[in-house]
Amino acid sequence: MKSSRHAAPTRPERSVDDTATAALTLGGIAKTYGTDGSAVRAVDGVDLSFPRGSWTAIMGASGSGKSTLLHIAAGLERADEGRVLLGGTDITDASDDELTALRRSRIGFVFQSFNLVSALTAEQNVALPLRLAGEGPSRDRVRSALAAVGLAERTGHKPRQLSGGQQQRVAIARAMVTTPEVLFADEPTGALDTAAARTVLDLLRGMADAGQTIIMVTHDPAAAARADSTVFLRDGRIVRRLVAPDVAAVAAQIVALES
Repeated sequence: MKSSRHAAPTRPERSVDDTATAALTLGGIAKTYGTDGSAVRAVDGVDLSFPRGSWTAIMGASGSGKSTLLHIAAGLERADEGRVLLGGTDITDASDDELTALRRSRIGFVFQSFNLVSALTAEQNVALPLRLAGEGPSRDRVRSALAAVGLAERTGHKPRQLSGGQQQRVAIARAMVTTPEVLFADEPTGALDTAAARTVLDLLRGMADAGQTIIMVTHDPAAAARADSTVFLRDGRIVRRLVAPDVAAVAAQIVALES
């Protein structure tokens, strides 16, 4: 898959270390599951800073801690140790209600399984976060979000009437309609065929180029190569970071991690 990054070499590279413009900062994050002899250190002292308007991919073998790290960063799980800063807001000790409010206003999340409500149309699915936040969703705002992902003609379609790629684009529109500071994506192309995955990655690339901060977990080197930076985890720790990666470099690092 050819990255649009190489077609636009004048775009500045952005790395995960630019703390001066951080949309999200993780400091000393650790998480353990179980106790005593069955305890597993899923995340072990991770420090990361994600610049505003950057796209970062997180990779690692199964059990490396990448999904746990993503969930902690998005406020879906709590760390045992460390701090999570969303912009200038420390959300580490936020209450459940406060975290819920953050996820409805400042954080967007896209899942591999789409998580659309089957009884609702595309337009109604996109409007759902606004309704849950107590807002009266503007039809123009919702339809603009669907148009931005190329689904202006599918507003009245229910999920079963859409392809997998179209459903994922509805899920992205739903995540973006609240104009989140950070968009989290957990294997967003994992359930898609090659053509649909390319469309979704092109959409995410365009969002990042327009200033959206994206943090994505993926197992696919081609998907990771579309990001500005790729972070590799093993046993809950960062072992490597690549800036402006290509597919070959990402694949070689994955092989090295698994050897």
